[in-house]
Amino acid sequence: MKTAVVFLADGFEEVEALTPVDYLRRAEVEVITVAVPSPTMNDEYIAISSHKVPVVADMNFKEFKEEFSRELPDLVFCPGGMPGSSNLGNNQVVLDFIKRCFDAGKYVSAICAAPAVVLAKTGILKNKNWTCYPGMETSVEEYCGSAELAEEVMRGSTHKRDVPFITDGNVITSRGAGTAEQFAMELVTLLAGQEKAAKLKAACCQR
Repeated sequence: MKTAVVFLADGFEEVEALTPVDYLRRAEVEVITVAVPSPTMNDEYIAISSHKVPVVADMNFKEFKEEFSRELPDLVFCPGGMPGSSNLGNNQVVLDFIKRCFDAGKYVSAICAAPAVVLAKTGILKNKNWTCYPGMETSVEEYCGSAELAEEVMRGSTHKRDVPFITDGNVITSRGAGTAEQFAMELVTLLAGQEKAAKLKAACCQR
């Protein structure tokens, strides 16, 4: 069975986070949600969304570090939302894990703010086509900490506008809540195959 890790930190956008969780589980992918610590966290298993919806994660961060210290999932996913994306981008363990997955050829995915706020800091967007929430691409220097660092980690990358998602090698990025379904179906196709994705599309009455 294919596996996916989904990071949830306080301030995540719930449509962006839970649409892929829902669709991947329908496609029989084992999805593990992980609560990532943040300054506002009151319970090590519960992340509060940007619209104040509490979500109970499958693992707390300590359990995640123990479970995935050696074995990597087939996909790692960072939802958008603010300050959710910033909370992920400020966690070095999360950044290191994303880089490990990328280097191992696993799928790395992010939506909305997360490509610019999280993935950019890891350097995995270098020489990649990518997309994000409109306008976030202009602030990569801020999220990386300096213009020099941003230039290094984003060298050769190309930001694409007006597309619901982009798959470039093992990196999949998307724009926002309105593209979450298309993005989720791309993840399903990559992990579960075209046939299962077609059946899911029909079963869910997708447009």
